[in-house]
Amino acid sequence: MSNPPGPPNDGIELPAPTSAPLYFALGLALLLASLVTHPLVAVVGLGLAIGGGFGWWREVLPAEHEERVPLQTPAELPRPIVPRDHAVEHLTAGEAQHRVRLPIAVHPYSAGLRGGAAGCVAMAIVACTYGAVAHGSPWLPVNLLAGAVLPAFENADLARLERFDATALLLAIHLHVGFSLLVGLVYAAVLPMLPSRPLLWGGVIAPLAWTSLVGLFLGAVDPALAHYIRWPWFIASQVAFGLTAGYVIEQVEPIATLQALPLAERAGLEATGLPTPHEESE
Repeated sequence: MSNPPGPPNDGIELPAPTSAPLYFALGLALLLASLVTHPLVAVVGLGLAIGGGFGWWREVLPAEHEERVPLQTPAELPRPIVPRDHAVEHLTAGEAQHRVRLPIAVHPYSAGLRGGAAGCVAMAIVACTYGAVAHGSPWLPVNLLAGAVLPAFENADLARLERFDATALLLAIHLHVGFSLLVGLVYAAVLPMLPSRPLLWGGVIAPLAWTSLVGLFLGAVDPALAHYIRWPWFIASQVAFGLTAGYVIEQVEPIATLQALPLAERAGLEATGLPTPHEESE
């Protein structure tokens, strides 16, 4: 039954909380699930649906179940909103007053390829320097990288890894250049979407995140590299790649996106009834 009415200003009456609709919905779900499971599920679902439906019906008939919610006292009310004279940054509308979608400018793919190539060289210099300084052989990091694909280097000893191997060199070059160009393209696409200080994101944060990911799977992918890797040098090579690639990409003037243009014009379609191609002079 509903609560007895109180003074008109001590609260408001709201429907009393009940879990009956949840049981009713669960029963219907079990009835449908029984079509592909077991008839016993239908029995349980039917019981829940009937019980939930009856309980839900009893909430409104023959009398509505309500409860009185007290009003907040003046001390509990939120403080009034005080306007402040602080300026906010507004986005400028795009071409033809279209709504602006971020990023409003992107780097061309060619910038990503150039950045990946430059980072490839910087990373290789750091890695070969590590091999020459720590082991007296610049071929150690080359053979370790090739060990991700060549089974001969999976369990090779240190002397074998320090020797020059033409097959390993060619394979390592293909792997290193391919991954570097791919990451350069990713940098070109992602850097315009990040906040300010792109060199911090691309040169420090991204290499550290990538190093953490490599550390999880390196033992399964390249056991030799996991055994002989020196993480300070590995991180230094990743940071060298990120800083170099990010710097080269940032030097390229970004191009405005065509977000304000219609799809047909962005695709370069020309046909009767379609708008003429967009010109810079317009």
